[in-house]
Amino acid sequence: MGTLKEQYEKELKGKLQQQLGITNVMDIPKIEKIVLNMGLGEAVQNPKIIDKAIEELTAISGQKAVMTKAKKSIATFKLRAGMPIGSRVTLRSKKMYDFLSKLINVALPRVRDFRGVSAKGFDGRGNFSMGITEHIIFPEIDYDKVDQIRGLNITIVTTAKTDAAAHTLLEAIGMPFRKK
Repeated sequence: MGTLKEQYEKELKGKLQQQLGITNVMDIPKIEKIVLNMGLGEAVQNPKIIDKAIEELTAISGQKAVMTKAKKSIATFKLRAGMPIGSRVTLRSKKMYDFLSKLINVALPRVRDFRGVSAKGFDGRGNFSMGITEHIIFPEIDYDKVDQIRGLNITIVTTAKTDAAAHTLLEAIGMPFRKK
């Protein structure tokens, strides 16, 4: 069948153009980037877990993850500006399509009691965000070496102008949305 990118270029573009009634080929929605984010609030007490989270996020994405730092100080949470509080990685082009294919075909089916992804994650501008509660659903993570199960946010940024167009794009690619 080939890669997800080849499938999009050869088959899905034409179908999307007809389905959405688009005349200009440059207006056909496509995926721009995928951002993976792992927020670690407990890193305030134990800064060493950031290194493990970066290592795991790098394994999941296939690209080096970077540390995110606090922008503001919040006394209630004993947080100072500049303290490490998470990790993130932005995927584009080939790695983005490889990750999306792995997410749809391998990782999501491994979620316990999986009934589909909620379609409520659209932001009004054609971008889709979803949360994963256990990062161990990815095959790169060795369950025996995990010290703590962490959550993961995935944001798929598209060129679609509306949520409906983005939903149609993601559904065509194979995102298993929950039936209403």
